[in-house]
Amino acid sequence: MLSTSAGVASLNPQWLMLGKSLRASKLELLRTIVWPGIQGDVLTGIRLALTTAWIIIVPAEMLGVDSGLGYFILDSRDRFDYDDLVAAIMVIGGLGFILERIAHFQLTPRRTKR
Repeated sequence: MLSTSAGVASLNPQWLMLGKSLRASKLELLRTIVWPGIQGDVLTGIRLALTTAWIIIVPAEMLGVDSGLGYFILDSRDRFDYDDLVAAIMVIGGLGFILERIAHFQLTPRRTKR
């Protein structure tokens, strides 16, 4: 939300005045002026939110649950099974990397040739 609001605040008001002077509807203003102007900020916010969620979900699984990667790490530690512990950490890192690559690929604005 903060990235989106920062994008809206940085939007040039003269672009909106230009659209209004050309009698663009609100939907046309949103689609052709506002969205392209804030798209990068919105997509950056989504990527940051995804990263933060992944960072928080694993430690959250360590508290008061009986399944999940966080629980598996604590259980492996308690059983002195360090091979499983390292494997779980590698899985967490690998999944985080894959999520970041997917988010980067899917959420990067596409440039069209003119």
